[in-house]
Amino acid sequence: MIISVTGGKGGTGKSTIATSLAYYLSQNNKVLLIDADVECPNDNLILPAELKERRNVEQFIPKFDMDKCNYCGECSRNCKEHAIIIARDRLLFFPEQCTGCKVCMIVCPKKAISKDSKTIGEIITYYVNKNLTIKTGVLKPGVEESSPIVSELIKEADNNNYDFTIIDTAAGTHCNVIKAILPSDEAILVTEPTPLGLNDLKLIAGVIKEIKKKAKVVINKFGLSKEYENKIEEFCRKEGIEILGRVNYDERIRNSYINKEPIIDQSINKIGDYYERRTY
Repeated sequence: MIISVTGGKGGTGKSTIATSLAYYLSQNNKVLLIDADVECPNDNLILPAELKERRNVEQFIPKFDMDKCNYCGECSRNCKEHAIIIARDRLLFFPEQCTGCKVCMIVCPKKAISKDSKTIGEIITYYVNKNLTIKTGVLKPGVEESSPIVSELIKEADNNNYDFTIIDTAAGTHCNVIKAILPSDEAILVTEPTPLGLNDLKLIAGVIKEIKKKAKVVINKFGLSKEYENKIEEFCRKEGIEILGRVNYDERIRNSYINKEPIIDQSINKIGDYYERRTY
């Protein structure tokens, strides 16, 4: 079963829920935790993880044959990222702006552009215990386009060696978040009882509805605001979204987080039990 853990805003405790659920399920199941927040990954910092493997992620960049090039400018005119500039009889290429779309190679009438590559980041594997593996994507500093790393990570979700795959998405509702949710059987929307938490829950719930995925809500930091807890519950009732759990605003959870210890909490255990029952 593939479960994505997401949320409209940062700071709601999305990674806390994802790592805790993965750890709980790993007591009786083989679990893969995918950290798809490639610009700011942290699941390996929350859990006591041991580095096992790292591999580079490569992206296409053009290689120019200047003996064939006649400086017609087709590559430059069609490059939406303005990574190629023709200045009279000079071609200037800015690889840090290239997103690997290959349009320049396709439109070149002289076939003067071929394939080259650049390293844009890494996929790193960590082991937490015999049943729990973390796959993390890390974007190289200065690289503009992160979606190829997310795409490489999401391929890992097809691995049949695991009973559960938990995908911890980035915050927001942008393309990389949607890409990370698409392979999921179900999405857990993590929110908090605050004005921003409610607002961004509505945004991510709208995305989930649009891409026709099943969604359930977890209210984290429960106990912060009765007013917004009621508003979140009213929204979920109206939209027909089940509230899967309510995780209390608890000092013990905060201390576990700080000490890099797996979070043991009855409300998270109940969520894990719910998914275990569904797989049998």
